[in-house]
Amino acid sequence: MSSISPERLNESPIEGDYRPSSSNNPHARIDAQNVRVEPADLTYLVQLADALNTTLDLQTLLERTSELVRAIIPYRIFAIFLLNDRTHELRMRFQIGHTAETQRMRFPLGKGVVGQVALTRQPMLLNDVRTSEYYIDANPGVRSELAVPLIAKNRLIGVLDIESEQEGYFREEHLHLLVLTASRIAQAIENARLYTRVSRQAQTLTVLNEISAELTSILELDPLLARIGQLLRRLIDYQMFSIMLLDDKGETLITRYAWRFGYAHAPLRRIPITSGLVGAAVREWRPINVPDVHKDPRYLPMNPETRSELIVPLFHKGRIIGVLDLEHTRTAFFNEEHGKLLTTMAAQVAIAIENARLYQAVKRQEQQLERDIAMAREVQLRLLPTAPPEHPNMEMAVRFLPARTIGGDLYDFIDYGANETAIVLGDVSGKAAPAALFAALVSGIMRSAAAQRPEPAAMLVTLNDALQERRLESQYVALLFALWNDENRTLKVANSGAVQPIFCRGGESITVKAEGFPLGLFPGATYEEFSVSTQPGDAIIFMSDGILDAENAKGEMYGQERLAEMLCSLREQPAARIADAILADVTRFQGGQDRFDDETIIVLRVR
Repeated sequence: MSSISPERLNESPIEGDYRPSSSNNPHARIDAQNVRVEPADLTYLVQLADALNTTLDLQTLLERTSELVRAIIPYRIFAIFLLNDRTHELRMRFQIGHTAETQRMRFPLGKGVVGQVALTRQPMLLNDVRTSEYYIDANPGVRSELAVPLIAKNRLIGVLDIESEQEGYFREEHLHLLVLTASRIAQAIENARLYTRVSRQAQTLTVLNEISAELTSILELDPLLARIGQLLRRLIDYQMFSIMLLDDKGETLITRYAWRFGYAHAPLRRIPITSGLVGAAVREWRPINVPDVHKDPRYLPMNPETRSELIVPLFHKGRIIGVLDLEHTRTAFFNEEHGKLLTTMAAQVAIAIENARLYQAVKRQEQQLERDIAMAREVQLRLLPTAPPEHPNMEMAVRFLPARTIGGDLYDFIDYGANETAIVLGDVSGKAAPAALFAALVSGIMRSAAAQRPEPAAMLVTLNDALQERRLESQYVALLFALWNDENRTLKVANSGAVQPIFCRGGESITVKAEGFPLGLFPGATYEEFSVSTQPGDAIIFMSDGILDAENAKGEMYGQERLAEMLCSLREQPAARIADAILADVTRFQGGQDRFDDETIIVLRVR
């Protein structure tokens, strides 16, 4: 076989003076492994390689290939068929001059001229297609055909096919050059397809990363399920989609979200795991891809339009929580890549669903806890006295601001007889509900013991012994117990670790140095008792440590000195005004800082 240069081939016009080959063999073949390469061929191959290596875009490459082939073989009908590795069919990927019907045709290996070339991996030249048993009459005007396999690294990529309406249009020189160029074209196409796959994979990973980030930010279950359906369409062009979750017993799949042809709906559909394709995916712990559901006896006819279905289980911590179910009206629509992609996404979807469920459970618990706290606060406020008692020679006022909804401070006023009232102010360790419950316990024991009218020091001993019998780990109470006698205007004070009272007379203030161990810490503790004689105009303030320890933005504490100055400057005011003014001053001092401790004050003013 002789060789021919591209320049000499280009001298022949497409029609008219062109003379077909004189070969009498209508099915001429050429051994692709024994092609002689002439210097002109080498020049053309170099030019071909340079042209093909300048792009990795598949469509651009196919267009450029058609131009390069036209440069050596003038044609009017041209096509490049690529092999689908999954279906083993040839599909027209690029064409010039073919009809729309021909473009949609699929050619299994061995069917038609291109199928036979792909099967045998040998080129074929037909001088008259009407005499060939392989030719499929897709275009009645075609008379001659030239087809060459595209092989890269011993792997069939596809077939390059040229047709002519003239009988005997193609010569063996054309076949020779196409065989020389086929392997270069095949390798360039394979490189472009590989680049496309890598680019698609990178894009898919980017989309999966974006989806993962977005899904973890949605903590409401229903919006999450709807968003999963929307984001999944960025990866797979399904037509019907549903998310089914297992019930608490793990026996029934319940549809929580469904999407059909552009519209979301959520039918109340329950499918036992013992039936249907979705049930099979759960039982078998694996994805299920059905090319044609009408041929699968497991299929439950839910959507009459469905032909193919892909189901992927949702795994979370070694158990299945549900399935993702995709459907399409075309048979064999979902491929292996779709299955891998959906399986990858399903792992993140399962985590997002469980997070949303956990968030909902926590939210329900928080709402219940808020209701319980609100009830506990109401109970606590009912346990606290609404107003202090009044005596002819003394007036009192109390103010209480909990750091949280319910606080750990407690105060009380206990009637000791016609002329005596017990004044109680305590601070329980901890905050919120546990502290309030412990405070209620202390208050109950104290009121029960008050029936015996014990003196302040004896009351603290009684409380400490009782709390030792009911000892709770890390729970104690610092409590001040004072007894006012209105007849002789005296105040007896005993203290178990609470803040010492401040006494103001004539503009001078002193601290009542009463001390002692907190109640509930040490068995057998004893307490001192102090007696203070008062005069008209004296003012005494009892406070919790939340008052003295209140901080401003600079980290400075309100302190005892500032409190004593405020008390003495206001001593001539009614007790209620003194209490309000001091609490307002503490608030101003804090300057909007959050309270970190309960704040309680009791003001006693001698008439």
